[in-house]
Amino acid sequence: MKKNKTTLIYSTDPDYLDKINLEAAEGEKKETLAPALQPLKLKIDRSQRKGKEVVLISGFIGKESDLIELSKAIKTKAGVGGSVKEGEILIQGNLLEKVLEILSQLGYTKAKKS
Repeated sequence: MKKNKTTLIYSTDPDYLDKINLEAAEGEKKETLAPALQPLKLKIDRSQRKGKEVVLISGFIGKESDLIELSKAIKTKAGVGGSVKEGEILIQGNLLEKVLEILSQLGYTKAKKS
């Protein structure tokens, strides 16, 4: 059983712990859509990265573990680094076309540039 790690010290809400447990249970039940149904959006982003470009992939619907697996597959095939933060995949470099091609090979046909 996972522990709820929060920085909250005190709450006057008597149902606070119930709300946290309900949110955790909903997060675990979230099902991952099939690759052909994923509405992924790709864009080049430079904000708060000291001018360095990354490909930002957003719109993934599903479990965090599946998102991490997709990220690993893209990074391996593209031969670059990246990370997963806040439900988005960051791929280092200006490789928008290459990442779009990799996603189509993996079956993500609804992936589009935005």
